[in-house]
Amino acid sequence: MIISKVADLRQELKSKDPGAKVGLVPTMGYLHRGHLSLIERARAENDIVVLSIFVNPTQFAPNEDFDSYPRDLEKDCKLAYQSGANYIFAPSDKEMYGANYSTYVNVDGNISRGLCGKSRPNHFRGVTTIVSKLFNIVNPSNAYFGMKDAQQLSIINRMVKDLNYNINIVPCPIVRDENGLALSSRNAYLTDEAKKQALILSRSLKEAKTLYLEGENNAQELKRYIRGKINSMSLAKIDYVEIVDQETLENIDYINRPSIIALAVYFGKSRLLDNIVLEDK
Repeated sequence: MIISKVADLRQELKSKDPGAKVGLVPTMGYLHRGHLSLIERARAENDIVVLSIFVNPTQFAPNEDFDSYPRDLEKDCKLAYQSGANYIFAPSDKEMYGANYSTYVNVDGNISRGLCGKSRPNHFRGVTTIVSKLFNIVNPSNAYFGMKDAQQLSIINRMVKDLNYNINIVPCPIVRDENGLALSSRNAYLTDEAKKQALILSRSLKEAKTLYLEGENNAQELKRYIRGKINSMSLAKIDYVEIVDQETLENIDYINRPSIIALAVYFGKSRLLDNIVLEDK
């Protein structure tokens, strides 16, 4: 069932067994196998699965790709139902941000200032605002997020803890194509050559992790290695390559605790994210 009104979705969910577990999968649509893996996991762990499809204008800067962001609601609905979604919530901008809208949720501190927060300063305010709204509308037991957006996941976990949401956040593994490229809706922008060159992202992360496991603990050396690999690709333009504490996302100089190597790289107009976790050796 496709629902576009907040009141209609609330009424529909209210009519269900009050003890039913509800799983929420927030997306901006243009679904790929990564999204479908979230729906499938939600289906396995809940009685009701709500998929939201909303290209959220508040998380885009004026010079970003809001207008051109890929959309295909008909295809998305077909894939979502096949994967186990019960309801698709696809509201309009007006429905989510009515006249004179003026309330936002902001997670402050180092957790949101670095990485993507540095180059997209208002991005996470938009993310936390829309996710908070979805939590209030759906009131899910569980909410599912991919680990490719590592900073987003950390910020949402912090918001849930700080605002006392009674919601379990379920992190789900990165899904990659057969060559190792992390799946993203923005991969649709990639030319064949860009897609080929973008494979350097996962490759350099894996190689850096191998160096770490072999004894290299110096974060600067590992970042230098990754940057060299990426810069060897003619179409690549690095936004950032950082190594951060897995919990706080603060930059570290030496890896002596669970950490994440996170990167964002442009290939043409596609800004691609990827990361890898460095556990204790």
